[in-house]
Amino acid sequence: MKRQIFLIILLAPLFTVAQSTLTIEKIMQDPRWIGTSPSNPFWNVGSDTLFFSWNPEKNTSDSLYFITLKNNTPQKATLAQQQVLRRGESVRWNRDRSAIVYVMKGDIFYETFKPAKTVRITQTTDFESNADFSFNDSKIAYQSGQNLFTWDIASGQITQLTNFVNADQQPGARNSQPSNPAEKWLANEQLQYLQVLKERKEKSDARKAYNDKFRTEDFRKLVTGNKRLSGLSLSPDGQNVAYTLIQSGTASKRTIVPDYVTESGYTTDIPGRAKVGESGSTYQLYVYDRTSDTLVSVNLENLEGIRDIPEFYKDYPSVYEKLKKDNKPRPVSVGFRNAWSPDGKNLLIEIRSQDHKDRWLLVYNTDTKSTTQADHQHDEAWIGGPGMFNFGWLNESTLYYQSEKSGYSHLYLYDIQSKATRQLTSGNYEVQSASLSPDKKYFYISTNENDPGQTNFYKLRITDGRQEKITSMPGGNKVTVSPDGKQLAILNSLSNKPWELYLQKNEAGSKASQITDKGMSDEFRAYPWRAPEVVAFEARDGAKVYARVYKPNNPKPGMPAVVFVHGAGYLQDAHKWWSDSYFHDYMFHNMLADYGYYVIAPDYRASSGYGRDWRTAIYRHMGGWDLTDNVDAAQYLVKTYGVDAKRIGIYGGSYGGFITLMAMFTTPDVFAAGAGLRSVTEWANYNDGYTSNILNDPYNDSLAYRRSSPIYFAEGLKGNLLMCHGLIDVNVHAQDIIKLTQRLIELKKENWELALYPLEDHGFVEPTSWMDEYKRIYKLFETVLKK
Repeated sequence: MKRQIFLIILLAPLFTVAQSTLTIEKIMQDPRWIGTSPSNPFWNVGSDTLFFSWNPEKNTSDSLYFITLKNNTPQKATLAQQQVLRRGESVRWNRDRSAIVYVMKGDIFYETFKPAKTVRITQTTDFESNADFSFNDSKIAYQSGQNLFTWDIASGQITQLTNFVNADQQPGARNSQPSNPAEKWLANEQLQYLQVLKERKEKSDARKAYNDKFRTEDFRKLVTGNKRLSGLSLSPDGQNVAYTLIQSGTASKRTIVPDYVTESGYTTDIPGRAKVGESGSTYQLYVYDRTSDTLVSVNLENLEGIRDIPEFYKDYPSVYEKLKKDNKPRPVSVGFRNAWSPDGKNLLIEIRSQDHKDRWLLVYNTDTKSTTQADHQHDEAWIGGPGMFNFGWLNESTLYYQSEKSGYSHLYLYDIQSKATRQLTSGNYEVQSASLSPDKKYFYISTNENDPGQTNFYKLRITDGRQEKITSMPGGNKVTVSPDGKQLAILNSLSNKPWELYLQKNEAGSKASQITDKGMSDEFRAYPWRAPEVVAFEARDGAKVYARVYKPNNPKPGMPAVVFVHGAGYLQDAHKWWSDSYFHDYMFHNMLADYGYYVIAPDYRASSGYGRDWRTAIYRHMGGWDLTDNVDAAQYLVKTYGVDAKRIGIYGGSYGGFITLMAMFTTPDVFAAGAGLRSVTEWANYNDGYTSNILNDPYNDSLAYRRSSPIYFAEGLKGNLLMCHGLIDVNVHAQDIIKLTQRLIELKKENWELALYPLEDHGFVEPTSWMDEYKRIYKLFETVLKK
């Protein structure tokens, strides 16, 4: 008994003196206790009114508010205002910006400003879409069903431009024509002996002949067959129609997610997704010249590098040799938002290989009916990064696009006449977004040029590439430009201060005016929230890893620590703005620091914001460099702050849960405790779009899946493991964690715990679920790391 008392007295100075006003119940309650931040700002067409979502009254959901340039006091929009609201970014302008066209509730509207006039073009039960000016701004083109139509601005006449049909002639149609000698003989026999049929045919033929005299246009049938129509677009001059036909691959088996707690009392099945390795579709792009009535199938089999064999196949020699011998073009996909040049003479086409390793930008010329290559980006890992779907036309002869060809996402111009490429931005930073100014003299770009943890907005002059920094507030700046390019709506935040809305002129040196101030409630302000220090430590290979560090109030050697692993893989956490994804964890980390823990949150390999090499470092081995960066983060705490190496825990959700499992199974002597939340345990169970980028397909690259899936390494578990998962998770299915549970049972492991949440999906929504989950995490760390 005396020994026990002695131990408690000995440990108390290290671990029990810390106090905090924060509790799990407090930080995991309904997020409205924090305050209410504005979101989703957008301008009206006239650029004089800014709308945004907001909830200062803390109602069940956000409401729509607005300010004007003359009155910056937020006002709630009425229902009548919302019903006629036209979002500035959703309208299409004519060339002199004197008129707009837009879709509202499935119908097309045309509006002029001088004089002010609105014309409703369609009022149908069908859903019209893709409205834009065409025929040199004399008509409005739009899509209804699977066909294109135009509305003549002067006359109001509606004309159908295309005639897509499923087949040339439906079998069994009442008036179908005989197609072979036997059918012709049989048809003639009926007319010889059945007088009524003969008379009806004579009348039908006469009616058709009469109608044909007055037919002004004989529509060519564009046959889709059993293929899906996609990317239908009309050239601005109205002459050419581009479209893609997609033949779906063999249907993959769909998963189901059982829902046990239901209103009916019966277990129901939630339809799920397919798993990685779906059969690919085939794509064919067509351009139909309406004037010459010619249909061109664009050749996609002679693209640069299309027959190159990905390097990973060298790990499978027999397969590699067979592919080399076959020399077949790799399957490709055609982009759905190909872009016409302003004069309608050229079509910018995006093509991607279905193995994710190539992107081609082609230019189809309507006069020569041939294509030339504007850009080809190849990546042995996978094509990605910010802005990879950002491309378009600067003018009739110059196109723009973003590419990671330099190692970072930057902005490029290409002249289709001189075939010259010009790089507009450069350096070891990312252009995270880019858009053209209304006069097309500038690009508006957001970059992390000065600091990977901070974003700023610039005006980039196209003629000479001169950049002008417009925003000056520290932290994160999310900018929405008014349609006339003169005003900025800025959502700004700091790591310890949620988002607020500001208004600023789009000029260097202009001062931002604050519009909202409800992001922090009085209760939230009462606590001194830490602004975590952003550090950069050196990984084992010399790479610089950025991380957030939360420090205890009274630091001393020998204290425990926690490594937090953010989710998604390609996401950033070591930044200087408020985290929309991880505000619960931000508050939890403050609480842990109050109770004597160091917390480090690294932007490990695969995190966003650091360029191509960082993004793709996990190719074919998730749980490789991404894991060692987290291990090195733990060692950094030991070396820098004197943290006790035997008292380090790790936790994270989704991808962070996956890394936690890999850490506990493959580096068991580094982490004494770990909490894996909604974790992937076997990558072959996950979806195709994400997983096949990084690990290829499981039937082509089994080695990558074997070394990347925690379930194969479960025998390495030594420390204490907590696993939490929502039972109706339609993203990472509960099947993953249940399979791992069975594996742990068979391995006779005892130091693990599983908590299932019957009414939670991948992202928890109920405060009680958040509370239960984080109470378990905190209890794990308190029990193990302060033992």
